[in-house]
Amino acid sequence: MKKTCLSVCLMLISALAFSQWTWQNPLPQGQTLNSIYFLNSTTGYAVGEAGVIIKTNNAGNSWTVFSNVTNLNLYSVFFTDTNTGYAVGYYGIILKTSNAGNTWTTLSSGTNNSLNSVYFTDVNTGYVVGFNGTILKTTDAGITWLSLSSGTPEGLKSVYFTDANTGFAAGLFGTILKTNNAGISWTLLSSGITNDLKSVYFTDTNTGYAVGGTNYTGIRLKTNDAGNTWTVLSNETTNGKSSIYFTDTNTGFAVGFYGTIIKTSNAGSTWTALASGITNDLNSVYFTDANTGYAVGVNGTIIKTSNAGNTWTTLSSGNTTFLTSVYFTNANEGYAVGSDGTILKKNNTGNSWTALASGIINDLNSVYFTDANTGYAVGWNGTIIKTSNAGTTWTVLSSGTTTYLFSICFTDNNTGYAVGLGGTIIKTTNAGITWTALLSGTLNDLFSVYFLNNNIGYTVGLSGKILKTNNAGANWTSLPSGTTDDLWSVYFTDSITGYAVGDGGIRKTNNAGNIWTAIESSGPFRSVYFTNTNTGYAVGWYGKILKTNNAGNTWITSLSGTSLNLSSVYFTDANTGYVVGNYGAILNTTNGGEIDIKEIKISESQINLYPNPANDKITILINGKLSKKTQISIFNIHGEQIMDNNFHNQDIIELNVSNLTKGIYLVKIQTDNMVQTKELIMK
Repeated sequence: MKKTCLSVCLMLISALAFSQWTWQNPLPQGQTLNSIYFLNSTTGYAVGEAGVIIKTNNAGNSWTVFSNVTNLNLYSVFFTDTNTGYAVGYYGIILKTSNAGNTWTTLSSGTNNSLNSVYFTDVNTGYVVGFNGTILKTTDAGITWLSLSSGTPEGLKSVYFTDANTGFAAGLFGTILKTNNAGISWTLLSSGITNDLKSVYFTDTNTGYAVGGTNYTGIRLKTNDAGNTWTVLSNETTNGKSSIYFTDTNTGFAVGFYGTIIKTSNAGSTWTALASGITNDLNSVYFTDANTGYAVGVNGTIIKTSNAGNTWTTLSSGNTTFLTSVYFTNANEGYAVGSDGTILKKNNTGNSWTALASGIINDLNSVYFTDANTGYAVGWNGTIIKTSNAGTTWTVLSSGTTTYLFSICFTDNNTGYAVGLGGTIIKTTNAGITWTALLSGTLNDLFSVYFLNNNIGYTVGLSGKILKTNNAGANWTSLPSGTTDDLWSVYFTDSITGYAVGDGGIRKTNNAGNIWTAIESSGPFRSVYFTNTNTGYAVGWYGKILKTNNAGNTWITSLSGTSLNLSSVYFTDANTGYVVGNYGAILNTTNGGEIDIKEIKISESQINLYPNPANDKITILINGKLSKKTQISIFNIHGEQIMDNNFHNQDIIELNVSNLTKGIYLVKIQTDNMVQTKELIMK
């Protein structure tokens, strides 16, 4: 049998790994949407932050979320036919789909500059513009991209072509460029302004519009002579505009900050403010006919009009206040709390979350239930509220303090603890009727409290402070955490093994808190939770979710599908978990946050990969009929392909994988008659 040794090469391609965290609030998802495009009256796409791509096939009534095609922000989307589309964004990313959005391939753009707008003049010819005056062109449907000379260093935000040769680009500081020769050369036009321009649109070869501005200062321009001169339009509203779209030569719409929508029916001579019904910033607008239009924006906002903008209906749904803590009383019933007294409840059936009346407006930071009906939440100004009927009503308790409380924990139905600013620790022994202040021995703010049993408890906080009690809070001892970074959450899996997470990463103790060791340096983290002695999760800023299967020895990234800050994690069993965070984010997994490995027409005995885990080399043994051609590809957990090679007439292949860092990878093996994807662990 012939052996072949390979070195690993780096390249990008479409993802095989998909996020196993799905959105439960807001819906269809909560990432900011930057661009929307419709193919026809029913089929449309929108793209946004953290690489989110959503699609509707029924005029916006429901949306499919494609997450983790990339984790880079996407700023613009464009389709050339029902199957073929492109999305562009941060750090030079260009994505392409050839199957109506089901899968996306990363194209080589040749630039690291952020790309803000994409436009195609036919199925093969397209243009992309971005920061630092970047203009790219393709004539082969995205296979290759040529960098064009824009003649400006300014960032370009929008591109639009009126025919195969004539195009315009608009951007920062009033920049407007024009080409008459399909991008070969570009001329800087005089806009007469220095305001940033964010969108350009033409209704015919001569008549065009550009909009922009800042939060409180909007700008609208018009040209009647193919861009040679531009006029500032009057009747301007105060808020800046992000996108403009015309349904005919006279009728146009512009959207922008704070839910602003304006309309003209006379080719821009006058504009009327429309009631959008929202205050979220709107980033993009698109109409499928004279009456039907859509706009998208911050926090996953999607709105629709069916009467030419007279009224708008919100298609997205859910609470978007900041959520800080989540707790479940059983497999189906859970609670999340957050800013402005927000309490959400997941009911026994379905995946919906309902807002409960807390009766307060103070921020809530932590929620804890002692049984199916009895629960507590703590927060601002010493707030403690209690429910005895599964959240139907809440009663304000007297905490005896006005200190900001961050965390609450109960050891039985009657005995509970809450911690907060300035080393505050309070205790109740009568189910919250009265609370007594305990001496913590510190003035450091305390952010999390956890009890192993009726007597042994821990609390962590500011500047790496860790306290422990062995006598139900009567005395607290300061432990050496080994860090001065703030610690935000603490969790123990048994009497000696515990974890604390915070701004500096993850720390672990194997001796009941006497010594703490750094085991993961990334961060910041806000919450840690273990489902058993080996399997745990840490969540934090920028959508970070890490998972360990070996008691913290190694941590792998679980694909969250969001870039929002995450505050709390809770699992109801080994596979089912929930994470909450900023702007109402609630994510759910039903498979422990593992990546989805697709396998097609395979038998486990046909292909073997060893050793696994591996250090530097792996061997792939293909049993059965010798294949004329075998393709081996390796992907990281973000779906990025980092190796792709072909072999001929070989049934054993040895690969050098010493360049791979520790973590989980996917190895795709495709022969003449089968495809198999196997998981590879690098240690």
